[in-house]
Amino acid sequence: MKQQAGISQSFAFAFVTLAILLIPLPAFSQGCALCYTQAAASGAKMIQALKNGIMILVLPPTLGSIGMIFMLHRKRNQIRRDDDGDQFGQDW
Repeated sequence: MKQQAGISQSFAFAFVTLAILLIPLPAFSQGCALCYTQAAASGAKMIQALKNGIMILVLPPTLGSIGMIFMLHRKRNQIRRDDDGDQFGQDW
């Protein structure tokens, strides 16, 4: 009986999570009318400045995440090699 309750709870959690992710909310995009009209009415220089600002805000976290994944992958492989080498001749 407990297993069935756990399955229904996990199904409900997955359903709610999926619904939250798939329902488009104006808060996730240009929901602010003032922001939208200012961006639409701006000139070419302002549009280029907005694009550069977006790149400046997106690029460092992306590169940092890629670097962290690379470092963790190398460290994981290094630890696995060390563990295999230390236990080769030992009988526990």
